[in-house]
Amino acid sequence: MSIDVAWAGINFMDVMARRGDPGYAPAWPYVPGLEVAGTVREAGPGVGGLVAGQRVVAFTPGGGLAEVAIAPAALTVPVPAEIPLPTAAGTPMVFTSALLLLTDAARFTPGESVLVHSAGGGVGGALARLVPALGGGTLIGTVGRPDKVDATRRSGYDVVLPRGAELAEAVRAAVGGNGVDVVLDPMGTSLLDVDLAITSPGGRIVIFGNAGGGAPAPLPEAGRLIGGNVAIGGFSITSLSRSAPQRVAAGLRRVLDLVGAGRLDVALTRVGSLAGVPAVHQLLADGRGNGKYVVRVADVD
Repeated sequence: MSIDVAWAGINFMDVMARRGDPGYAPAWPYVPGLEVAGTVREAGPGVGGLVAGQRVVAFTPGGGLAEVAIAPAALTVPVPAEIPLPTAAGTPMVFTSALLLLTDAARFTPGESVLVHSAGGGVGGALARLVPALGGGTLIGTVGRPDKVDATRRSGYDVVLPRGAELAEAVRAAVGGNGVDVVLDPMGTSLLDVDLAITSPGGRIVIFGNAGGGAPAPLPEAGRLIGGNVAIGGFSITSLSRSAPQRVAAGLRRVLDLVGAGRLDVALTRVGSLAGVPAVHQLLADGRGNGKYVVRVADVD
């Protein structure tokens, strides 16, 4: 499936590929870009339900920051007429990831407390909007820089804390001494001791990235998990796209349905052209980005 790209999403995973983190760039040279919105240029043999000229949004295996991108048909979804293409471009990686993190990996139920590390990033911002859309619950976020606390709180978090030596105590104080039901952690295993200290009995920790870089540490011994009645799971939208694309496409369709129904607001920062992408990558690499970024590739909305 080839797509004439109108807008493309910018993601921290692009930064991880650029800096050479294992597993993010399959080969060199590599063109980043993992999500696009535009129109079908040409459907491949045997592809049904998608025709040339149709507005679509898709996950791409790289190469999305280009005028023409190749995407698997199984991960390409029609865009409803009421949803602008820039909005659609911002939904695959962070909003679909956030939805599946909550519903599939963490088994979130309405009313539960959710703690999100790196809450000021794209997935963190998406979670701030999805938790209320899925029934609501207490939202606690952590950020790496104190100057991101206010902006992250304005995005929808009830409590935002800068990460530091006393983080576990600060979280417990924020939730009245109780632990949290769900911890969503993109930092690999670097914060796992904190996660275990703040998770309530029956709680779930989901690791969904390794933003800190380096080799992840071993997981805790089984006795610590059994004694704490805590579960640790993992999530990768990229791996799931390969192993179960139908689940990922279903998640993307559900996100678009929520947007179309007015139940989910996709807040975006628009970048005017591909020339502006390196500066956004540097913002993300420095931990200074806020929310979701999309870039205009062609003059189409």
